[in-house]
Formats: sequence, C-alpha cells, structure tokens
Amino acid sequence: MLVGISTGDDAGVFRLSDDLAIVNTVDFFTPVVDDPFTYGQISAANALSDVYAMGGVPRTALNIVCWPQSGMPPEMLGEILHGAAEKAREAGVVIVGGHSVADDEVKFGMAITGVIDPRRIVRNVGARVGDALILSKPLGTGILMTAFKRDALADDDYAAAVQSMSMLNAAAATTMLKHDVHAATDITGFGLIGHAMKMAEGSGVTITFEESDLPLLPGALEQVRAGMIPGGGKRNREFYEQSVEIAEEVAEEMIEIAFDPQTSGGLLIALPAAEASALVAELQATGHRDAVQVGRVSERGGSPIRLV
Repeated sequence: MLVGISTGDDAGVFRLSDDLAIVNTVDFFTPVVDDPFTYGQISAANALSDVYAMGGVPRTALNIVCWPQSGMPPEMLGEILHGAAEKAREAGVVIVGGHSVADDEVKFGMAITGVIDPRRIVRNVGARVGDALILSKPLGTGILMTAFKRDALADDDYAAAVQSMSMLNAAAATTMLKHDVHAATDITGFGLIGHAMKMAEGSGVTITFEESDLPLLPGALEQVRAGMIPGGGKRNREFYEQSVEIAEEVAEEMIEIAFDPQTSGGLLIALPAAEASALVAELQATGHRDAVQVGRVSERGGSPIRLV
C-alpha cells in the first residue's frame, strides 16, 4: 500500500511492481439535476476525478446503483446508465459491471480502478513554501444547484454549471504532469477551503487565497445574495471556519463560495511559482478556460488557511 487513508487523499494506491500501481476510488451521490442522462454524466465525471487528481489514468469502472422498488420508471435508470457510459467512453474507461440495491432514494456513482507509475504519484500533501496554487474549474456548483432545486436559476447559469460538472479533469491531469507538481487534489464536497485545509495541514504550510482571484460560475454571486446556501456549505463553514484566518474586508458572499461544496469540481494544483503562468495557459488551451492562479503557499503561520 503506497497511499492509504492517513492524509485523506483522493484515492488509494497499491503497488503491483516497480513501475506499476493501481489507483482505487469510489463515489456516489443523490441527483443534483433533474435530467437522468446528465446526472449519469456528472456522477461518472465526479468519480473519475479522484484518479485524475492523483495523476493516474482510469481504466475500469463498476456502477453503483441505489434504486426505489416502486415509483421510478426503469427507463430513467437506463438513461442514468447511458449518461455514465458515455462519459466513461470519453475517458477511455470500460464499465465491467456493478451492483444495485433497493433504496428509498436514488443514488448513483462508480467505483474506479486506474493505473499509475508509483514513482509519479501526485498526493494532496507535499506543497512547498513559495508554490503557486492553480484551480482548473470555477466555483459555485453547490450554490447554483440549490437555486436550481428552488426554481430560481436562469437557464444560461444552469447550462454553465452542468457543463463544468460534466467536464472531465483528464486534460487537467495530463497537463499538470508536464510540470514539477508538488501536490494536487480535486475540489468536491468539502469545498475549496476544506480540501485546501487537508493540503495545508498535511504539508505543514499556510495557504493563502485572495478573494479577487477566485473564479466563479455565472450567477454564483447573485444566488449567494439571494440566500441559496446549501446545507453542505453551512456544515463546511461550521466545521472549518475556526481554522481559517479571514480578513475583515473579504465579502460575505465570497466567504460562502469558498466553503461551498462542489460536485465534480476542478483540480487544485501546487507547483513552483515560476511554472504557474505556463500551466494556466496550457490548461486554458485544453478547454479549462477558467483556470487561474488562486493562491500561494507560505511558511506555516497561525492558521493553515488564509482568505484575504
């Protein structure tokens, strides 16, 4: 076992030989959108992201299905599986089977197996003083999907959020491996702050984010101001806020967005500051148009995370 649960990494890594290891992860959740095909795509992209965050290449997948025994048409499940299969095909992943159980609430996801060079594992620890932090996708999916569930989200804003959540992190992973990456993680349910907290604590450093640098999905600010705060965001803030130094001038809306739980979010990548501009340009060229430097790494101060 090369990577286990000690630092809350994105996936486990088990070495098979000197130059080959397997990467394992599993993720599933309740629907975040109404369209079953789209839900399947987002769920698959989200599950695959953990392997990409480690610098691995996903190879096979197992479907995980929780489905009510009555009240839900089987055609809907077929569309979920179809959406997931299309996204797996895009990733070059073979779905080899799966398992289903009866449940009162719909849930879907995947267990993913990938391969990785054991000498080239990217972990969520290892960020170094002087590093820059790059984020490959914009923030705000939790807030926007809360607004969607309350019938308060504009069609264009919904489409932008779905496009972001459905987008694979494959190109981002391939691109970051061209650089001297020190650490990386994907931003999902614990939000930007929560996942950065693991990186900072595990690396023994302080990570500073500037609110003006954080990339936002269209409509995110407006929906925060309208009170569209998901329960997961409230829990994230309650759990992590005491460990975060927040400057007085930071807008309340940006604080909420920093704690917002993401679905299939981007990769947060730590690498030498001298390589940051090149990585951002390369990410943008591969389709991650909102990729940007969002923070910096310094010696450990009074708090592991600063938002200024």
